[in-house]
Amino acid sequence: MASGRSKTSLREDLTCAICFELFREPVMLGCMHHFCRRCIVSYWKSVRGPASCPQCRQEFPNRSFQTNYLVAGVVEKVRAGSTPASVKLLEKQLKERLESQCSLKEAYVSMIRADRDQMENIRKAGAELQGRVHGDFQALHHFLRVEEEAMMEELKQEMEQMLTGLEEHLEALQEAIRDVEQNIHELRHTASCTDQSVLVELPELNSGSPLQELHINLNTFRSKRIAPLQYTMWRKMFHHLNPGPAPLIFDEDTAHPSLQLSRNKTQVIESDTMIGYSCDAKRFLQCVNILATEGFQSGRHYWEVDVRNSPKWDLGVCLESVNRRARVRLCPENGYWTLRLRTGNQYSAGTQPWTPLRVPTSPGRIGVFLDCEERSVCFYDAESMALLYSFSSGPRGKAFPFFSTCLSERGQRAQAIRILHSPLHWEIE
Repeated sequence: MASGRSKTSLREDLTCAICFELFREPVMLGCMHHFCRRCIVSYWKSVRGPASCPQCRQEFPNRSFQTNYLVAGVVEKVRAGSTPASVKLLEKQLKERLESQCSLKEAYVSMIRADRDQMENIRKAGAELQGRVHGDFQALHHFLRVEEEAMMEELKQEMEQMLTGLEEHLEALQEAIRDVEQNIHELRHTASCTDQSVLVELPELNSGSPLQELHINLNTFRSKRIAPLQYTMWRKMFHHLNPGPAPLIFDEDTAHPSLQLSRNKTQVIESDTMIGYSCDAKRFLQCVNILATEGFQSGRHYWEVDVRNSPKWDLGVCLESVNRRARVRLCPENGYWTLRLRTGNQYSAGTQPWTPLRVPTSPGRIGVFLDCEERSVCFYDAESMALLYSFSSGPRGKAFPFFSTCLSERGQRAQAIRILHSPLHWEIE
């Protein structure tokens, strides 16, 4: 428990350099030297010129000092005396506190490294997204340059906001480390002054609210920018969108026997009676599910579904290989990436367990974006293009657009869901 300097007795450290007695009302000067209050006041009255420290001769602009209650408490303990057993207990407690503070410092250092790594990842993701945004806007040609600049500025602000948050966290961590280092210094100083005949109390430590590791959701940051940005401008440039809304139709061969399709196969509704069906391996038999006829395993694809009158549904994508004859939970582990609605206002992402979502306004249209290269599946309120949820580890292999009307509650009228192809469809109803 020895420090770098030679040990001195605790009594010597607690002795006033003016009166050579144990401190009475110890005070600390700006140079960190201690004296009895009465001694330093008398000393300053006896000297001419600026106030200075009797030990180091440092001068001070005004004759001020700070009462050191910690030292005063230690002096009282020294006066009262102690037992060797008490000293050993104190040494043990000091050692434990030193180890605790050293561990805390290491944790903060690790968090600093993590913050710096996240800052670098944000910069890389931001640079990648800026390039992608720029490419999308180039496809919209000159008259959409204004929208591109606005989006780039928003991206820059979001990136700077995250970086600013990390910088503030770094500053807080560095301040916390300074406090911990001061605590370590105090503990080591006290430990170095402990001998077999003196009992001192533990020093008061700088304390504050424990800092937690700062987590930045890069997935949400990326998903907002990987979205089909050109599509958000469809009212101005619908025919130039890439990807535009995929002209999907429902695959009748996959439909549960309780589902009925419209003539153009863009609308599906639950029927009161089961229709005759062929026993095909493609068909869903346990749940009222259906797929689109077209599947995807490369490129970027987007489609919209009208769900405005439906109090419950499941939408998303699923692997071609899913078991269609069994009732399974709709989650990525089973080959499904979905968004769900229950009781008209309870939205959840299809994870294990479910991830409840806060959706302020119930969207009438849901947009689904599948990026096969990025392996991401994102869901949007298609009326505002607000991101509802995104999966970052999407399907590997061929995936199909997935739909489920869900079984209607008793006494509840079944409602259709509809695939939308063009602005004409979107403006209906």
